[in-house]
Amino acid sequence: MTPDFLVTHSGGFHADEVLSSVILTRLFPQARVIRSRAPEWIKPASDRIIYDVGGAYDASQGIFDHHQRGAPLRDDGQPYSSFGLIWKHYGRDYLVATGIPEAHVEALHASFDLAFVLPIDLTDNGALSPSGPLAGLTLPALLETLKPVFDDTDPDADDRRFQDAVAIARSFVEAKIAQSAAKLRAETLVLQAIERTGQGRVLELPMGMPFRPAIVKAGADHLLLVVHPREKDWCVTGIRRGDEGFELRADLPAAWAGLTNHDLEAVCGVEGATFCHNGRFVAAARTREAALAMAELAVQEALAVGAAS
Repeated sequence: MTPDFLVTHSGGFHADEVLSSVILTRLFPQARVIRSRAPEWIKPASDRIIYDVGGAYDASQGIFDHHQRGAPLRDDGQPYSSFGLIWKHYGRDYLVATGIPEAHVEALHASFDLAFVLPIDLTDNGALSPSGPLAGLTLPALLETLKPVFDDTDPDADDRRFQDAVAIARSFVEAKIAQSAAKLRAETLVLQAIERTGQGRVLELPMGMPFRPAIVKAGADHLLLVVHPREKDWCVTGIRRGDEGFELRADLPAAWAGLTNHDLEAVCGVEGATFCHNGRFVAAARTREAALAMAELAVQEALAVGAAS
């Protein structure tokens, strides 16, 4: 099906149909977006996809609403919004269209659904209500700030601001997917490095990249520190123990904290040591050899004081 029209409701907009529009306009760039509640537009037809309006969910008819009685639920009973329904049926095609390798499509489809789509679904259905100082800075809340103000008399204001919201939301969708795709590419490199490292305590990587998910996946509990090059120097980085919080498997030595250059060299005994963060989670050196030497010293101290096993 190649639609001529992408139909959603007129008036005030929410994150779910805005984000649905991001997906559909990427897949069907020739289609015209129609924002209307007119019966002739929200009735299924072969030339359109209808979403977040119409009072029905029938993928075969190209209609994806979630406001009606008997609205669709996920397998675990959580509600869909129009975004979840559109992602369910068109997300894989969207990923392919953006150049994601076929081997990564299923994993990315699932991870994006869980991390990005589901929170939108739950918020739109009132099943999730962010609170606290950051509540107004969630993506749904920020997109709604783009609505016209109450006394804007321009008859095209709603549609104009809707298109602004779609453009902004597109940037977030594309960036999130790009980051997730990069993590999958990084996973391959990190797993290869773990295999080369064997039972060593320091993991050397060819560049800075996300590493903790692959370390956890590999069950490489013996690893304590990561070393990798940066633009002009080398980094020694700690590995967090859990998904939450900042506790590390091994802190860098307390004596290094906050020192730089000659002061750090004098304390750690490594020529080329240039920096250690006061928080003891990252250090830097001018050369690979110096970074590896610092990492080994840090491992020895951590093991000696029983900070790691």
